[in-house]
Amino acid sequence: MAVTVLLAQWRKFAGTSVAGNQKAQVVTSRTFYESNQLEQPECPIWAAEYVRMSTDHQKYSTENQSDAIKQYAEARGIKIVRTYVDAGKCGLKIEGRDALRQLIEDVQSGNCDFTLVLVYDVSRWGRFQDADESAYYEYICRRAGIAVEYCAEQFDNDGSPISTIVKGVKRAMAGEYSRELSTKVFAGQGRLIEKGYRQGGAAGFGLRRTLIDERGAIKGVLGRGEQKSIQTDHVILTLGPQEEVALVRNVYEAFVHEGRSEGEIAADLNEQGITTDLGRPWTRGTVHQLLINEKYAGDNVWNRCSSKLKKRRVRNEPGMWIRAYNAFDPLVERELFEAARTMINARSFRLGRAPSFRTLQSA
Repeated sequence: MAVTVLLAQWRKFAGTSVAGNQKAQVVTSRTFYESNQLEQPECPIWAAEYVRMSTDHQKYSTENQSDAIKQYAEARGIKIVRTYVDAGKCGLKIEGRDALRQLIEDVQSGNCDFTLVLVYDVSRWGRFQDADESAYYEYICRRAGIAVEYCAEQFDNDGSPISTIVKGVKRAMAGEYSRELSTKVFAGQGRLIEKGYRQGGAAGFGLRRTLIDERGAIKGVLGRGEQKSIQTDHVILTLGPQEEVALVRNVYEAFVHEGRSEGEIAADLNEQGITTDLGRPWTRGTVHQLLINEKYAGDNVWNRCSSKLKKRRVRNEPGMWIRAYNAFDPLVERELFEAARTMINARSFRLGRAPSFRTLQSA
């Protein structure tokens, strides 16, 4: 709310002249693109353009940004001599944004052939969660004598108090947009989980990812690495081939009723020439994951781990997990699944290890 009020006050102030400071007058984006009365310098200014787009579904593609920047440059006699493009790159961090990193490296090396960097708007420079990080990269350019201009913004990036204030607000808004979007996406994914839809990850041995349309009609089974292409489609887990289903049930029976360990079961499977769903030999760990993963009892569990806003991946406490019971057809009866989990937890106590939530993690 404070950001919105500050912007409203600035916009009201921007329409008036500032006594004793003619530079404080703000040029609107309409002036940027429609004015034909701008004086062009005798010698053109050489500039580089930087464009970024995080997804293919964004309104402003790199081509649209570049077109707008070219119009801005032509109206001012600016010649674009180099282009830096980060296509399909998130603006939260500089890691992975090869074009921006190259731009900064060229500026710091002193070997660049331009004195100006043109960017469509503040959000294209980045949606850094720390606004100071965005300012830091701009400062690197300015320290090297390279100015940064935002073509579609309603202020001149001239270092004046007004532009400094508004630019800071814009940077904060750019970061806040990502935080709000992350919250909305998380809530939406949680609702899909509760409805029984799969949200990423391999199906697992004995299960298959099945694509359904918005009416619930089956469209086909997805192979490994395949994804849905229509937004209204969804993915659910279904039973795999009968031989795989029978093998999963035999593993549970061997562990619960025969007292076989995960290592012994893995050795038996390898002797029979049976591989995992990834085509690899069985290990104690893969058998263990099969015994504790709730999807084999028909439950849809999500948010065991999370990595929001490109931060470090963390394991979440069980209370933060989102779970839908009986979302899929179970491979094993719930009583058998709970018996296996109880035995694993009891073994952890005997060995002096409390069954923390990490023990309950599934692949």
